Amino acid sequence: MAKKKAAKKKVAKKKATKKKAATKEVLVVASKVKAYVKSQGKMSSSDAIAALNEKVYALLDGAIERTEANRRSTVKPQDL
Repeated sequence: MAKKKAAKKKVAKKKATKKKAATKEVLVVASKVKAYVKSQGKMSSSDAIAALNEKVYALLDGAIERTEANRRSTVKPQDL
């Protein structure tokens, strides 16, 4: 019985993690990104916007870590 409860907790934890990742606010303007890609003669998939958004979050998270490592509270261009 304990194994079943542990297995249920693991599944619930995975679902909660996926929900947190799915609820991130979109930081990029999809129409602007699509317009830029189109201006370069290419097409963009709907998944491209989500992937770009994840890259932006990763970039900002890294910049915030560097800012904290330098004992600052302001993210500067060199942190990016």
